[in-house]
Amino acid sequence: MEYRHQPVSARVPERVARGVLSTGVLVLDGPNEFVLDFMQGLARPFQVAARVVLSPTVMEQFCIAVRENLARYEARFGPPPQLPKPPSDRRPTLQEIYDEFKIADDQLSGVYANAVMVGHSPSEFFFDFITNFFPTSAVSCRVFVSAPQVPRILEALTMAFGRYQQRMAALRQQQQQQQRPPETPPPGHGPQQTT
Repeated sequence: MEYRHQPVSARVPERVARGVLSTGVLVLDGPNEFVLDFMQGLARPFQVAARVVLSPTVMEQFCIAVRENLARYEARFGPPPQLPKPPSDRRPTLQEIYDEFKIADDQLSGVYANAVMVGHSPSEFFFDFITNFFPTSAVSCRVFVSAPQVPRILEALTMAFGRYQQRMAALRQQQQQQQRPPETPPPGHGPQQTT
């Protein structure tokens, strides 16, 4: 039996209610899911403040929700201040990043979400990652980011989702080519048998 639970609200467990502050996000995209590592690089030791796992469908919804919320923010408060671009002379490898940003053992598997809610104040945005399971929807992770971080976060999310879409399109094309029957040459063309 399929049940579609459409929450009007979601329970916020006490351990999640305070949320975590993030100074950026690293998006890892696999064939079946996206892993969002919300980084905390304000004070040492740098760490992964939260890890959230989203399906591609929810990732697309998250990109749309962040884009729409940023547009509403800009309509009301103007564009957020621009952050300086990080130096682009040499991008660190994933290994170098995770050598610098520690992730606790209890966060290695992350938390799952199949819905997301985005909101903002004049200075911050929040992301509530939600599990919509019967009988009660619940927030599985709450992340706060400063408003100036949001354009950069949206760019990272959009780029990762775009890469995923390109990979899936290439995979579909490859599968279609493999399923095509071999073309038979017209009579008189191709190898001839003589008896």
